[in-house]
Amino acid sequence: MIEHQQPNIEVLIIEDDVKIAEINRRFIEKVDGFHVVGIATDDVQAKEQLDILRPNLVLLDIYIPGSNGLELLSYIRQHFRDTDVIMITAAKEVEAIREAVRSGAFDYIMKPLVFNRLQETLLRYLDFHSELNRLHHTGSINQSDVDRLILGTSKKDSRAEIAYLPKGIDKLTLVKIVQAISTAADGMTADQIAKEIGVSRSTGRRYLEHLVSSGEVFADLTYGVVGRPERVYRKREA
Repeated sequence: MIEHQQPNIEVLIIEDDVKIAEINRRFIEKVDGFHVVGIATDDVQAKEQLDILRPNLVLLDIYIPGSNGLELLSYIRQHFRDTDVIMITAAKEVEAIREAVRSGAFDYIMKPLVFNRLQETLLRYLDFHSELNRLHHTGSINQSDVDRLILGTSKKDSRAEIAYLPKGIDKLTLVKIVQAISTAADGMTADQIAKEIGVSRSTGRRYLEHLVSSGEVFADLTYGVVGRPERVYRKREA
């Protein structure tokens, strides 16, 4: 009988504030299966420890002396393909969030760091890591495997619980829209979603209203410069 060992995810924290780095370390090590192997406070330390430690996961602040988090994220994706990154920052610029997502960040968490939010991401990463290992050992993959990797396996993630979608709602397009909404701190309109995803406004509106009906997104009205009300969609917090 094969015994399944608890995964040991090695984490490197890249954070210039030593006190915050220590808080993050304590948070991480409260979650079973994670162990902090190093803390780097600048660009030089970060690159040295990446090369020596080869961690599974990096918690990366966007503001790093001698560099910035987005440049370092790109460096990690280029030189350490087996290392994943979670961005943690106080920056609220939408473009920075989009760039982090486009560059392959696993998640993007805003400061001040809340333990429950970090724990949720770490547990989702643990599922992701375990699923990749399982697929590596089986040597085969099917559509349901791909869906689990893309959508996640957390029971709290309603995207993973969709067994049936109404006519005209495609799963992958829906995931893209959810991801776009999740990274928009001020919400998005149907026009903005359409431009971001590359669909028509009516299609974007249809998907957004589906998400509203499922409870994953909520909408409220905002008034533009001419006073015309427009629906703005925001991700509902868990």
